Amino acid sequence: MKTKVTLRIFVATFALALAFAPATFAQDSTSSAPRASVAAGQKVKLKGAVVSRSSDSFVVQDAAGAQTTVVLNDKTSVKTKGGFFGGGSRLALTSITRGLHLEVDGRGDSSGNLVAEKIRFSDADLRTARTLEANIVPVESRVGASENRLGEVEQNAQRMSGQVDELAAVSNAARGGATAAQETADRAVDGVRVANDRIASLDEYTPEQSINVNFKLRSAVLTPDAKTSLDGVAEYAKNAKGFIIEVTGFAYESKNKNVNRQISQQRAESVVRYLVEKHNIPLRRILTPFGYGAANPVADNKTREGRAENRRAEVRVLVNRGVTGTPSDGSKISTATPE
Repeated sequence: MKTKVTLRIFVATFALALAFAPATFAQDSTSSAPRASVAAGQKVKLKGAVVSRSSDSFVVQDAAGAQTTVVLNDKTSVKTKGGFFGGGSRLALTSITRGLHLEVDGRGDSSGNLVAEKIRFSDADLRTARTLEANIVPVESRVGASENRLGEVEQNAQRMSGQVDELAAVSNAARGGATAAQETADRAVDGVRVANDRIASLDEYTPEQSINVNFKLRSAVLTPDAKTSLDGVAEYAKNAKGFIIEVTGFAYESKNKNVNRQISQQRAESVVRYLVEKHNIPLRRILTPFGYGAANPVADNKTREGRAENRRAEVRVLVNRGVTGTPSDGSKISTATPE
């Protein structure tokens, strides 16, 4: 079993690595890989890994390396395999993310794309893909921010170089202004040092806000107290620069691990949905929510109070230190809901 999980992670990582190959190569994997075309009306069953995702479609790469564009619509059925009577769990279209191994049943359209009718995948593959996505998104954000900052620093360095040359000329001509010119040059050097320090910390995130949102037994519905706490987090995030929000869910409702994982995932997704729908927090600012089940308890599950604390979702606002240059205040709020 461990070998299969490791193989899934390796294959998913390889597929994503192909999709995100740098532009220094002649073409990226999405453009250079062979494109598969489906005849209009042709019934097709496709297996492979998702290498790119848009709002209403995604690209699947099969074992032979061919890539097919899959179109989603309101009739597309997305479910996990297994469950009671082999039915699996019905999921939203947004559950499909990069790195996910899946099976697609559908028919070709006039553009050569595959219009999905049914999409199926395992819980293990979904967890693997979400873990990969949670690590890739912040890396992509940091790389993009670093490239922008490097471009700004290069421009500033060129301007500073010209300023230093001008100051040297003025100093030689005026002679009496040597001290003032030196002080100005020193300030310019300090500016370069500060810019370099900020660039060095672009990949460092500090948790500026951290709260625990607690839930009632076997529930993923936000309580009024929980919503009030999330309102505070959202207001803080709206005024922050270079932030991302991390949401993780936890549950101790049953001895069945799958039940705990499902409830913990639902709790994390409830928090994300509230932040997006109530406060318009952009999805690019939120890491993929993940449910840990009964893992990482913060209290003893043998007591009623401990179980109440463990039925939670943890929300953290992470701020890029390279952008803000400010340390963490380490604040934390708890909104425990008793049984």
